[in-house]
Amino acid sequence: MTDNISAEIVTIGTEILLGEITDSNSAYLAQILRDLGINVYYMSSVGDNERRIAEAIRLALSRATLVITSGGLGPTVDDMTRQGVALATDRPLEFRQELYDQIAERFRSFQSRMPENNRIQAYVPQGALAIHNPVGTAPSFIVELPDGQAVMSLPGVPRELKYLMRESIVPYLLSKYRLGVIKARNLRAAGIGESALDELLGRDLLTMSNPTIGLAAHHGVIDVRLTAKADSLPEAEAMLDAIDAQVRQRIGRYIFGVGQDRLEDAVLRVLEARSADLLVIQAGIKTAVARQIQAMKAPSRLSLLEFETPQNLAEVLDQSAHDLKGLALAAVRHYRQERGVLACVAFVSLPDVDENADVETASAVAVSADSEEQVRGYGFGALSDLASTWVSRWGLAWAWRILREGL
Repeated sequence: MTDNISAEIVTIGTEILLGEITDSNSAYLAQILRDLGINVYYMSSVGDNERRIAEAIRLALSRATLVITSGGLGPTVDDMTRQGVALATDRPLEFRQELYDQIAERFRSFQSRMPENNRIQAYVPQGALAIHNPVGTAPSFIVELPDGQAVMSLPGVPRELKYLMRESIVPYLLSKYRLGVIKARNLRAAGIGESALDELLGRDLLTMSNPTIGLAAHHGVIDVRLTAKADSLPEAEAMLDAIDAQVRQRIGRYIFGVGQDRLEDAVLRVLEARSADLLVIQAGIKTAVARQIQAMKAPSRLSLLEFETPQNLAEVLDQSAHDLKGLALAAVRHYRQERGVLACVAFVSLPDVDENADVETASAVAVSADSEEQVRGYGFGALSDLASTWVSRWGLAWAWRILREGL
């Protein structure tokens, strides 16, 4: 039987809190721990302050078996992780000659003089297991505590952290704990809102403790994440297969793929299955859909019609440019009939408006396929970073759903 081990990740560095760098280490560590069957319930970031680092580690130890820190092991005065860990675990720092020699040797290999301030990197909390870092100058360490708890401190440089995690921390964890497997599977859904999908899945599935189901919405696409914990990979896969079947019974009509499958590819597949064509119209906006059309391997099923502004489209259709939702709907009706296509999507957006504009509708998308029509408006315009992807995804999601139901 596997041990029920949990871990908390603490990233250290004021530059993270200032938004100057993106913390990619936490995501990497979480994935490695997941694959080892170790639960991660919390992540936190703290600045370069010895007292606050110690407080963060103490809090993490109050609710996790393992605490993994990232960053703050350099030679400068603001690298305070080793001091923070020592304070949190009530032990002094001690000098390790072998670590000092390893750091000095690395500088010699660079044919460079080692500054005196690098000496601080040879200090670790008393009794800690030192971890040699052959790809950097910052040694790491593990402080073992009673009841199987431990604090593991790694460098913040991603290349060094990944190497030490793979070569030192993972073998340590496998030797010290009886670990199982946490396996995840991602189903991708579209053509439905997150709350409606949640309702269809039902509380009985969504409140299960193992396996678990989680939802994450991404501008018209919803990821349904299935996660199972077991003693072995085959057991975890069997659990995932069982919950996958239950999920598909309830929401299968909305699932277009797994893993990182793209909605654009799902649309192309359903068009080919129906021997159908899709016309995309865009006015005042360059959508992500249009970019994908250019890259599609089978563009004969997809065509693009562009207008510089909504006003240009409105003049052709003899419509008002003030009602963007009405204009988008008129466009799909007109051009679907004129071009003789099975499906049509129109994206209309005010080209000089950002998302903070004081207008009710600055972007609109309409879909017409088979005998169904859908239209939706948004408050952000073409200058917003959201417009290209969000509006595109919603329109494409509905086109896929309608076309798929017609199979």
